[in-house]
Amino acid sequence: MATAAAAVVAKARRDVVSHFMAHDAVTPDKAVGFVADRRVRRRQFERMVDAGVIHETRPGQFYLDIPAYEEATRKRRRRAGLAVLGATLAAATAALFAG
Repeated sequence: MATAAAAVVAKARRDVVSHFMAHDAVTPDKAVGFVADRRVRRRQFERMVDAGVIHETRPGQFYLDIPAYEEATRKRRRRAGLAVLGATLAAATAALFAG
């Protein structure tokens, strides 16, 4: 179930990014509107605004900050890698002491 939820969130994040990329809204002068049609997309959009990945230039007009997006993606992947490493170490430790 957690894997399915993570997949839905990842898809929503890609959909938000795709909206801005499709409209070439990657600089302040090319800002566009965004209206999320699903709650999960709206939540991802809000998180990206809070993280400084998406910026509002004027009311209702936004653009994707590519360097900030790339940095956020790097951080997210690093955290995921550390989580996998931690789970692997925990499983190995449990197996070592169980046997």
